[in-house]
Amino acid sequence: MKKLFVTAMMLATSVGLMNAQTVQRQIVEEGGTGPFKSEVVGDASCTGFTVYRPQNLKDVVAKQGALPVIVYANGACFNNNVEMRLLLSEVASYGYVAAAIGPYDEEDVMAQWRGVLKSAYPETKGEVVMANGEKILPMTAEERKAQEEQQAKLREEAAKKAKKSKKTKQQPEPPFRTYPKMLLEVLSWLTDQNATAGSEYYHCLDLDHVAAMGQSCGGAQVLGVSHDPRIKTCVMLNSGIGDMEMMGTTKDNLKNLHQPMFYMIGGPGDIAYANAQKDYERIGDNIPVVMLNSKDGHSGTYYEKHGGNYAKAVVKWLDWQLKGQVGQSALFLDDEYLKMKFPEWKGVRKNF
Repeated sequence: MKKLFVTAMMLATSVGLMNAQTVQRQIVEEGGTGPFKSEVVGDASCTGFTVYRPQNLKDVVAKQGALPVIVYANGACFNNNVEMRLLLSEVASYGYVAAAIGPYDEEDVMAQWRGVLKSAYPETKGEVVMANGEKILPMTAEERKAQEEQQAKLREEAAKKAKKSKKTKQQPEPPFRTYPKMLLEVLSWLTDQNATAGSEYYHCLDLDHVAAMGQSCGGAQVLGVSHDPRIKTCVMLNSGIGDMEMMGTTKDNLKNLHQPMFYMIGGPGDIAYANAQKDYERIGDNIPVVMLNSKDGHSGTYYEKHGGNYAKAVVKWLDWQLKGQVGQSALFLDDEYLKMKFPEWKGVRKNF
């Protein structure tokens, strides 16, 4: 009984039962380039998630109407969304409310990306420039060797620890790993807040137009909940399930799709490339799907100013799918337009 009580309390603090209450707030890159300056907020009633939304939400809704919703899952299925902060802030500035897995965090976004890019330099890019203007150079041969030696040492230590743990009492699993259902839990929280007088989100959300979006492992979490009828489109960033099993998701989940799908992949240098191609081939003839491939590798352009070109593509897809702005479909349906806007990108589509 005690264990059940503690678990219930932890769930209540992750996705709370009280009205939304913003207790933390920051503005990233002057609030984005869209018509509504965005903000990043932490909420006392939903401490396991971070919300990206337009500033002065009520005023924006009064002028524009209720805003579509995005639920987002992180790369590596981390319980932290800092690495996608530039993109999510940019998307929110175009009139979206995005709830991302992971508690509010004010860590330096550029410091996060510096480490990612240094260890996984996209060789197809001529130059990597971060949003703060800092240039990241590929590792030297000496740095690469040192990294490989360090990784080998860590694997050896992990193997020794695993062998030792078999002889001793197993350590309990961390109480809060991320899991696909969290996307549905935060969507339910937003639904409750939208219906509750006095909430910051009361009558502010268009819950008939919801997207599930995830990067890398987060894409597997998106596929894991894609059966939910509330989700009207899925955005798969540097992600694909292929023949893998990840977060309880397999290729069988592709049979549950009922909504248009968008895959944004980083080309052959993206570790998700092969899996995404298999997904594309396997998705049924009744599901519209677009796949764009850049030369940015698995790290996309998330570290670039305002989330780079990946953010531009995501906004266009969401504007088309969730707001009915048919003019935004040109990037996905017109090869000449794609070549004009992003000459190095390649696109395929089916079932349109």
